[in-house]
Amino acid sequence: MTYERSKSVGDYGERVAADHLRSLGMVVLATQWRCRYGEIDIVARDGSTLVICEVKTRTSSQHGGPFEAVTGQKAARLRRLASHWLEVHDVSPPSVRIDVVSVVVPPKGGPVVERIAGVA
Repeated sequence: MTYERSKSVGDYGERVAADHLRSLGMVVLATQWRCRYGEIDIVARDGSTLVICEVKTRTSSQHGGPFEAVTGQKAARLRRLASHWLEVHDVSPPSVRIDVVSVVVPPKGGPVVERIAGVA
């Protein structure tokens, strides 16, 4: 897959994931938030909880499922990014949660979306 196609699929997955989170009643605060330490795909609010969402989009399971891509190292990086986001935005929510949203885009039909809440 070319870089352009991969980026396009990833961007599509993030839009689908953001719509999914909204359908669950969450408020999306930011998408593709970048800093020198990396990127947070989606920052949302679920009631009073700040939610940092990692989105993994796949068009096949050839390289493993989307959830498999979130390793302990990736979770640690997401925790550091969450801390930095809080610091930059000068907010102190009562709780912070890290979720992973899986978007599988089959050759035919609509995307399949799953979420695991509180992974790290």
